[in-house]
Amino acid sequence: MKTLNSLPQTWHLHLIPDRFTIGCLSRIMKPAVAHAPSAKAHKSRVARILTSLRTSISEMKVELDHTNPWELLVATMLSAQCTDQRVNQVTPNLFRRYRRPSDYAGASPAELEALIRPTGFFKTKANNLIRCAKVVTDQFHERVPDSMEALTALPGVGRKTANVILGNAFGKPAVVVDTHVKRVAGRLQLTRHTDPTKIELDLQQLLPEDQWTEASQRLLLHGRYVCLARTPKCRHCSLYTDCHWEGKIAR
Repeated sequence: MKTLNSLPQTWHLHLIPDRFTIGCLSRIMKPAVAHAPSAKAHKSRVARILTSLRTSISEMKVELDHTNPWELLVATMLSAQCTDQRVNQVTPNLFRRYRRPSDYAGASPAELEALIRPTGFFKTKANNLIRCAKVVTDQFHERVPDSMEALTALPGVGRKTANVILGNAFGKPAVVVDTHVKRVAGRLQLTRHTDPTKIELDLQQLLPEDQWTEASQRLLLHGRYVCLARTPKCRHCSLYTDCHWEGKIAR
């Protein structure tokens, strides 16, 4: 086998992205290892993000109109694949017609479907509302439960809806992960996951527990009004400096 000492004095160097060749010797080039930021630097960055969001988004309350936990639960269930604005156009008449869980439990499916039709998927949503109301009426005496386990056991209620209720109706620490939070958390590199439950767990580890609700709500609003899916408003983004998303628009 030839060595460098046995090669001719004139060497021919050939470079391609992952290999170099000198004469008849060829070697694989190892990619440079990018060093991850220290835990302290990462923590400081997250703190800056939270401070910036708090400054740019002073109001962080949920945008679904409601006066009690049951109304918030109904509105949140209706908001699936629908804007909060559209839900808020539907709920005034709905809440006047049905005031308590027992009213929904005994509702005519056709009448309920007609009232919520503008929110889309109205047959499925009406069915879930009636079934959910029956459980809340029969098992919880018309009181919305205040635990993740009990809420997610209700028909039509997943973790996102349960977290909305826990954080906004009962004041318990809760991380809401909807499509906006998923997008913003990914672009800010707060998570590498796309599964909402895994994103929720990542954010729970990153954020102080007493800020879970407000931080996730501000991430949601930031995604809804600034960090848009197709045309993000990077020029007006308060997180621009701390955003390392490769697709962000240069100022």
